[in-house]
Amino acid sequence: MKFASFEINGAKTWGLIDGNEAVDLGAVLRDRFPDLKSAIAAGALLEAASAAAKAARHPLASLTWLPVIPNPDKILCIGLNYENHRKETGRTEVENPTVFGRFANSQTGHLTNIIRPKVSTDLDYEGELALIIGKPGRYISKKDSWGHIAGYACYNEGSVRDYQRHTHQYTPGKNFPNTGAFGPWMVTPDEAGDLGPLRLQTRLNGEVVQDATINQMIFDIPRQIEYCSAFTRLEPGDVIVTGTPGGVGSRRTPPLWLKSGDVVEVEIERIGLLRNKVADEV
Repeated sequence: MKFASFEINGAKTWGLIDGNEAVDLGAVLRDRFPDLKSAIAAGALLEAASAAAKAARHPLASLTWLPVIPNPDKILCIGLNYENHRKETGRTEVENPTVFGRFANSQTGHLTNIIRPKVSTDLDYEGELALIIGKPGRYISKKDSWGHIAGYACYNEGSVRDYQRHTHQYTPGKNFPNTGAFGPWMVTPDEAGDLGPLRLQTRLNGEVVQDATINQMIFDIPRQIEYCSAFTRLEPGDVIVTGTPGGVGSRRTPPLWLKSGDVVEVEIERIGLLRNKVADEV
């Protein structure tokens, strides 16, 4: 199944994606599950989907897409997690995942603009697989990790590189508003199937700039969940953005920075296609 957060006629809601239609579950389940995160936390996605017959349907073209989880407790991003990206950055091998955080208000949805901030022209793309936590936990073992996942989505972890490199801390460059695109929807694990061979591709104005398969990660998903849950309790609706492959714009000669009018697509087989236009901050 596919679930998404969106606006209909200015009202924020959530629902099931069924072909070319969105089923507005939020409108019929608002008293119990006001948003997608609350339904995930209750372990009620199947129950919620059973209410589809009572819910209004809307063409996808009529939606304003929101980030899949607009209000996560935390967004944990894994850096340097594909070998070709580690090599292009010149970083040394490490024994543990590199982790940094994003804020919820740095996100934007499918078909909305990624905003290039007025204080920088060094805006870069990073196509990634995101996973959404479904079951809370601390010290989660690798063998139990799959049972803590609610679903998967595409993510463009847009990075303002000069601010990222002001110090050794990534935080400023990773948290400008409307730079982290997340969507269009969350695909449940049963529909996603085996992630390993799935192809992740980023395209800029139709040209392929990143191309990899999920099994090329250095630290796989169970290791990421094990590691992150050791230093923080993972909560339903938390997002782990699992890393980007090589081919980022900052490591090209000359650098390939995003500019107003560009269109960036992140596509992952069986997961979805996330598309955003770039616009300058006003």
